[in-house]
Amino acid sequence: MPSSLTGFDPKDPAYADRVRASFDRQDAMRTIGATLASVEAGRVVIELPWAQALTQQHGFLHAGMVATAMDSACGYAGFSLMPADAAVLTIEYKINLLAPAKGERFRMEGLVIKPGRTVTVVEGKAYAIDGGREKLIATMACTLMAVYGRDGIQH
Repeated sequence: MPSSLTGFDPKDPAYADRVRASFDRQDAMRTIGATLASVEAGRVVIELPWAQALTQQHGFLHAGMVATAMDSACGYAGFSLMPADAAVLTIEYKINLLAPAKGERFRMEGLVIKPGRTVTVVEGKAYAIDGGREKLIATMACTLMAVYGRDGIQH
């Protein structure tokens, strides 16, 4: 029986520590002020506060920032189910922007749909949180690749 709430069994019992260590090495997330809020086998949540420096011309969080954080949430969700010696790379994603990214903070969730030995499919959702209310602002379909033994790519 799967041990996680998502229904997936991780191949590495230390998956959460591995995800956190990798996230801590990711300068892009630090640059935009993103934090790792939750790590489960097959599900990762990243939070991001609104910051003027991350906005577009109308004051909304720029779609590129939404996509960046959602891509990481999806990538780490998939990474959490990979073996300890695997690294992860995104090989494709498609984003649907559903509403302006207006809020005090944002939550990006990645949830594995289909894990695989080499290719994993993940669904992402981004929510704007404003005054305690949440609004779905974007979705993502993300395809990941497990990478083994490649120079310059850490697991």
